[in-house]
Amino acid sequence: MTCRIGIDIGGTFTDFALFDDARHDIVTHKALTTPDEPERAVLVGLGELLAKAGVTVDAVTRVVHGTTLVTNAAIERRGAPTAMIVTRGFRDVPDIALEQRYDLYDLRLRFPQPLVARRLRFEVEERMGWDGAVRLPLRLDGLAQPLQQAVAQDGVQSVAVCLLHAYANDAHEQAVGAWLETAFPQLRVSLSSVVFPFAREYHRWTTTCLNAYVQPLVDDYVGRLEAGLRSAGFTGRFLIMSSSGSTLTPEMARRFPVRLLESGPAAGALMSARHSRWLGEPQILSFDMGGTTAKGCVVREHTPLKRYDFEVGRVHGFQRGSGLPVKIPVIDMIEIGAGGGSLAEIDARGVLQVGPRSAGALPGPACYGRGGGEPTLTDANLVLGYLDADSFLGGRMKLDPAAARDAIASRVGRPLEVDLVRAAWGIHEVINEDVAKAFRVHASERGVDPRRCCMIAFGGSGPVHAARIARKLRMPRVVCPSGAGVMSAFGLLSSPIGFERVQSHRVALHELDAATFGHITAELERRGREPLAEAGLDEADTTRTLRLDMRYAGQGHDVEVGVPLPLSADSLQTDLARRFCAAYAAVFGQHFEDKAIEIVAWKMEVLGPVPGGLQRHRLRGSPAAGTGAALKGHRLAYFGDAGGLSTAVYERRALRPGDRLDGPALIEEDESTCVVAPGDRVEVDAEHHLIIHIGGL
Repeated sequence: MTCRIGIDIGGTFTDFALFDDARHDIVTHKALTTPDEPERAVLVGLGELLAKAGVTVDAVTRVVHGTTLVTNAAIERRGAPTAMIVTRGFRDVPDIALEQRYDLYDLRLRFPQPLVARRLRFEVEERMGWDGAVRLPLRLDGLAQPLQQAVAQDGVQSVAVCLLHAYANDAHEQAVGAWLETAFPQLRVSLSSVVFPFAREYHRWTTTCLNAYVQPLVDDYVGRLEAGLRSAGFTGRFLIMSSSGSTLTPEMARRFPVRLLESGPAAGALMSARHSRWLGEPQILSFDMGGTTAKGCVVREHTPLKRYDFEVGRVHGFQRGSGLPVKIPVIDMIEIGAGGGSLAEIDARGVLQVGPRSAGALPGPACYGRGGGEPTLTDANLVLGYLDADSFLGGRMKLDPAAARDAIASRVGRPLEVDLVRAAWGIHEVINEDVAKAFRVHASERGVDPRRCCMIAFGGSGPVHAARIARKLRMPRVVCPSGAGVMSAFGLLSSPIGFERVQSHRVALHELDAATFGHITAELERRGREPLAEAGLDEADTTRTLRLDMRYAGQGHDVEVGVPLPLSADSLQTDLARRFCAAYAAVFGQHFEDKAIEIVAWKMEVLGPVPGGLQRHRLRGSPAAGTGAALKGHRLAYFGDAGGLSTAVYERRALRPGDRLDGPALIEEDESTCVVAPGDRVEVDAEHHLIIHIGGL
């Protein structure tokens, strides 16, 4: 017997999924996150999962882990004291930033503070030209003494080396790195030419600084987790999810911790893409809603959209431009502070606001009975009748309805002078409207009409809200996959080991010949294969994907173009031009035949095999056709203008393929509850997924 385990740490719950490859089934588990020591929930929950599955740890061949550790450390500024070495004259680039206002009319505009304090930025004599030519040789005179003082007085543990135009020629950065290794062997060093060799200094430098800032934290955490797994008897392969949808070895994660920024959410989007293939849906909107946040991702042709710019630690709500920009390959998602733990409060205008503040796992919602007194979305859903206080988490966690009612009545109902149920419905509906508004903008900016999409909903809170949000977006169908409450953990086990290299290299298309093209792509591929070779993968087991950032000469922004390999040397320029024009027209609605084209960046992703291929697993305990009693009973649930209705409650695992149910209905499983509104209809397909047809659209 061989098993694989996925573990996704969220803000409120840690999700577990065990794939039994001999039986082709899945065992799931959910446990409260331990924010002070995230690895404690992982190791305790792992033991509980193995006991539940009836297997021993020696049967586990792979553990894949998704974490929000890097994101939280960046937002909460809990990283290590970090120094920065820069080209003389460029010490203030982190403060100058882009010189752009993200809100023209806000007189109280704030920007995020740089991760490295100005006193810890040290200049060196050197100058590299944009073409990689050395304009001024490197001199390290006088650097040792201030850096030694920073280590002694400020406790510096990491250094970010960020020199001008190092993406074009990394010789000076490599020399600084070699010097640091000899003079300060105790420091962790991040070179911008290694972390992300991309043009535009500010973005490259903030990315490198973040990598250095969280490196000691990730190193220690991964070490504790590895030690804990070894103590538990685990001898298989341990991997960590990256933001791009591939997995990294612990060594890769330690070198490039910045690539763990969107670790957990990326897994859910990846699993949605697999479901889109199985369902035959070419275009979907992935909707993941847990205890802290809601994430949306557009999937086209069974592939999540990807981007290379990301912002972390926004100081102005969720407004673009108010955070630290990070250049890493990341699955393109919209993320807002809306989840089961989102706190409801009355703002200064006397208006109900829900999120982005969250109660998290500790103290959690009022109904958890762990000391929380503020009302949350989970409290509202309990009062509305969507959740069962006695069967939450399969009965392992009892909820306190009285505490939920008291919190909502005192903090929302009485200030707004509305009754309890109306206040709870207001909390529920504010979240639905916030998510729908965010998803509508996200989809339209990518040229996607939600009305022509299918929604795949998952996460602990996703199935509770999906149908209502879909109605607001006028989406005709919602799919709640089997095991939706822990689906991100499923995605962890569907991700191959992989790594992506990016290199800025500007070249006019009419000057590009086959030899230059082959040299650049071969070097990128070689560098991309290095981490995979270290993980023990043979070249024959890997695949490669090339993407180019191209633009019309003189433009300031570029368009990503997918390029299949190999390309014919005879038609290289015409083929690339044709592909660029098609990509440009898809974004802007037109292209130009008489304009010069140039390539500005090259991206090569190398991936290992997908674990388990496209083989499907089913949840253990799913009934055979003709067995089981699905109807558990009825309870009162509130549905807006329809009021309180006697609603049928079903046990999801007892539903059979082909079953059809009319709303209102509540379909419960251990990790989540699917809410079907009046007028909607749900069908159970052959894979035990719930297909909700939104009525009246």
